[in-house]
Amino acid sequence: MEYRQLGRSGLKISAVSMGTFSFGGQGDFAMVASQGVKEAQRLVDTCIDGGINLFDTANMYSMGRSEEILGEVLEGRRDKLLISSKARMRIGDGPNDEGVSRYHLIRECERSLKRLRTDHIDIYFMHEWDGLTPAEEMLAALDTLVAQGKIRYIGCSNYSGWHIMKALAAADLKSYPRFVAQQIHYTLEAREAEYELLPISVDQGLGVMVWSPLAAGLLSGAFRRDRKPADSRQAAGWSEPPIRDESRLWDIVDVLVEIAEARDATPAQVALAWTLSRPAIASVVVGGLTEQHFRDNIAAVDLELSIKELERLNAVSRAPYIYPYWHQHNFARERFCAGDWALHQSYEDLGKI
Repeated sequence: MEYRQLGRSGLKISAVSMGTFSFGGQGDFAMVASQGVKEAQRLVDTCIDGGINLFDTANMYSMGRSEEILGEVLEGRRDKLLISSKARMRIGDGPNDEGVSRYHLIRECERSLKRLRTDHIDIYFMHEWDGLTPAEEMLAALDTLVAQGKIRYIGCSNYSGWHIMKALAAADLKSYPRFVAQQIHYTLEAREAEYELLPISVDQGLGVMVWSPLAAGLLSGAFRRDRKPADSRQAAGWSEPPIRDESRLWDIVDVLVEIAEARDATPAQVALAWTLSRPAIASVVVGGLTEQHFRDNIAAVDLELSIKELERLNAVSRAPYIYPYWHQHNFARERFCAGDWALHQSYEDLGKI
């Protein structure tokens, strides 16, 4: 296993993390899986054996059941492992049962700690933007939790670029803790994060953790143009991630399959290896239904793609060169910084637009 520094923090996390989205299977989460304690135990043991040191969950996964299961299976070895969890999403019918208010964050953190059977959460993510709560209030609450030793590091998830910069500016102005990481959706099929989120991560020192790095299994190789398993989460009605151009998706899968066959690897391993090669990526958060799924995904860390293979994947999946980036490419590229290149490097072979 490779261990990568999480942004500018001193924390090192495994390049592959375990996602526990499928633990519990309550409510809509049953579309994904319904893993109980015994099954979760086997999968967690497999991940630990493979070198994974970070386990990711959230308070709203199966309405807290995921945290409960993770806490139970990690008991007795918690001090050697890292846990990340999240808050922000709606978890009840009350007016304060969502958001990042001081009331909600402190209450939900304390509830998560009880479910996880631990006294601290290593990385606490704001699961989504809350435009009604001032950034200063959110950060002050997180500062309190850090001072109390209940959380070690803070991060954000599913923020847009200006949301991140607003929060970072407020943190710097008030001397509150800064985000050290963001957790985002980013795959060969969904490369929108390259416009703002990856450049911000490089420039501001945020480590990137990628959720659903195989696009809910669509990049695993199990799905092809003429083969769509009836037992998939999409067939069950799960709508994430949205696929806006199905033909492009299958073009990407075709290249993944070709490279995988040539390298004696799986399409999933190729897709994960590509993601791990991208700027600022600290870890891919993978789920799985079987122990073999996790073993295969962990093996992606050892797959180093050639420049030619990366170029093929880039060419088939590259996002449109939207404004103002094509204009910057034409007139500002001689003065790009590392953050700029996190986006523009993928378009270097296009010439002047």
